[in-house]
Amino acid sequence: MRSDDKQKQARKTIFVTLGVAVLMFGFAFALVPLYNVFCEITGINGKTGRISVTEVSAQKIDPSRAVTVQFDGTVNSALPWEFRPRVLQMQVTPGKLYTTEFFARNLSDKAIVGQAVPSVAPGEASLYFSKTECFCFTEQILKPGQEVWMPVTFRVSPDLPGDVHVMTLSYTFFKKGALTPEQLKQGEKIHGNVAKSTAVTEKSAS
Repeated sequence: MRSDDKQKQARKTIFVTLGVAVLMFGFAFALVPLYNVFCEITGINGKTGRISVTEVSAQKIDPSRAVTVQFDGTVNSALPWEFRPRVLQMQVTPGKLYTTEFFARNLSDKAIVGQAVPSVAPGEASLYFSKTECFCFTEQILKPGQEVWMPVTFRVSPDLPGDVHVMTLSYTFFKKGALTPEQLKQGEKIHGNVAKSTAVTEKSAS
């Protein structure tokens, strides 16, 4: 094989290799949202679902059962926040809507964006746990030293298997990055209502 042919073949091999590497990187990147969607639908990995108030109102309530829902909150080591539930557990009736809150405080001297990732244990129970409102639906912005009570409104389905009597709703907050003053101002417009504190209430679906 001539030298020119060898060089052409070598360049072709390099381009093919680079192309495959780029495709593999893109595929791996796409797997993250696809995996989250898959978990959201199937309940695998403790992912919880989202439901509208209208859907809840159209579904039944099972007054004969009581389920204990426990609450837990942790922060990733990279996020300088305090984060905890208002109450450690609640007794709920399957089919009804309930609201509780989680407390968060920015312990740093910079504005920080955090994202909460929920999970439910046992994992199979997550198929029967849904939320109409949750701070985990959007990123949360806290200014230096800011404290907020963040609500979550949830429902346990009456179809929850009879052998499940206790469920645990856990949130882990991860750091999304520090904000510039311009981003902070914009973020306050979007998430300003997060700072409103509400009491723990119980709502029945009507």
